[in-house]
Amino acid sequence: MLDQKTIEIVKSTAPVLKEHSTEIGKRFYKLLFTKVPDLYNLFNQTNQKRGIQQEALAYSVYAAGEHIDNLDAIKPVITRVTEKHRAIGIKPEQYPVVGETLLEAVKDVLGETATEEILTAWGKAYNYIADAFISIEKELYEKAKSAPGGWEGYREFVVDKKVDESDIITSFYLRPKDDEPIADYQAGQYLTTKAEIEGEKYTHIRHYSLSDAPGKDYYRISVKREDSVNGQPKGIVSNYLHQNIQVGDTLQFSVPAGDFIISPSNKPMVLLSGGIGVTPLLSMLNTTVEKEPNRDITFIHATQNSKVHAFREHLSELAKNNHRVHSYVVYDSPTEEDKQEKRYDKEGHVDLDWLKKVLPSNDVDFYLCGPLPFLQAMVRLLNQWGVPKDQIHFEVFNPVAILGE
Repeated sequence: MLDQKTIEIVKSTAPVLKEHSTEIGKRFYKLLFTKVPDLYNLFNQTNQKRGIQQEALAYSVYAAGEHIDNLDAIKPVITRVTEKHRAIGIKPEQYPVVGETLLEAVKDVLGETATEEILTAWGKAYNYIADAFISIEKELYEKAKSAPGGWEGYREFVVDKKVDESDIITSFYLRPKDDEPIADYQAGQYLTTKAEIEGEKYTHIRHYSLSDAPGKDYYRISVKREDSVNGQPKGIVSNYLHQNIQVGDTLQFSVPAGDFIISPSNKPMVLLSGGIGVTPLLSMLNTTVEKEPNRDITFIHATQNSKVHAFREHLSELAKNNHRVHSYVVYDSPTEEDKQEKRYDKEGHVDLDWLKKVLPSNDVDFYLCGPLPFLQAMVRLLNQWGVPKDQIHFEVFNPVAILGE
């Protein structure tokens, strides 16, 4: 346990780290990759270039410091990070260099403000947090390996089918190369792939949501091709999968992971997705229809138009054939054909007035997934409506761990 003086120093200085979080994050990764270039194999280089990884690190450090005397208060952060660490393959021996480098980055950015006393306190705090992470991750590794159909590290899967779901989203049906059983998963979880791409110096690791109900003898992921927009770099792995990977090719995956799962409840369910956020929610929908046929489900999907709208026909058919399922579509840039054929229920964006019209009550369980701006807007909207926090569940497709804090 940490002594009281250490706790007081860390909690009092956490806001200072938050204020300089971006600079600390940038400095940290520059130092880390200079010391241990092999760690490039574990970090998302596209997120590095976009500045997302740096932001996530800084947020996590601040949150941990603020709650150092009660880590249960940031349990969602810890659960999310440890799940990703297990999926990626983070090992205990990698923690010391990260802690050492983080303190160096704090010292470099804060200068004389970061006294020896402050750095010593944060060093103790980091080791305390690292021990907690390592302990949780050890259990997760053992669970992944010992589960029926489970495995250790990465396992080879063959692409059995490749299906275009829209102009920018493609599904990959995956079967184990060894023809042995595969681990089960919970709707909402993801697969993690390690891509070794010709011409790339390092491997690239990515998480992709499983987009169908569990219980099959295959996995399905549905991947959006991330193009270069507004000067941002294109997605290296998503483009590789779309353009280079064909039926019969082999990919490596670790055991399914993730904390975005369906919570036990008797309440109606609302699945609210933006863009590629449809993937884990589709898995939740298919699963709930199978296992809880009497549960009321409302699926609301927001995207640009039908050209990029994945699984449109599947969702429409499911709603048509099941009176418990209600489907609504929101397009912000409908095509002329969309307008003529009335392929959507609302033009523009999801707003509170419209949501109140299509939902009979706010006493439901909301599951949200989509780009960060979409999620922030939806959480804000649900907060305005007075939806209790424990009825709002979400998945974020970048390293930022928590919304609405």
